This record gives sequence, structure tokens and C-alpha cells, in this order.
Amino acid sequence: MTLQLGPYEKDWLTHDIIGAAIEVHKEMGPGLLERNYENAICVELTKRNI
Repeated sequence: MTLQLGPYEKDWLTHDIIGAAIEVHKEMGPGLLERNYENAICVELTKRNI
């Protein structure tokens, strides 16, 4: 099953995903292994119901 999003829904989804990534970066800072960021972004996206 493919999720079909309208143009406005894509904009909001993109906005929310970028916001989650920025929040993770602000909390964790630079210089960690990619795996750490991957785990953190999964947690943040889950918290945001994305």
C-alpha cells in the first residue's frame, strides 16, 4: 500500500521531519557516530507520531 499525500500534506510532513532532525542535532550536538543520530531521530519521529 502506497501512502498518497497531497501537496500541502507533503509540505507539513517535510516541515515536521526537518524540525525533528534539528531538535535531535540541538540536543546531541555534532561529532557523534551516525548510528547515534539514527537512533535518536527514530525516537523523535515516534514521539511526533511520524
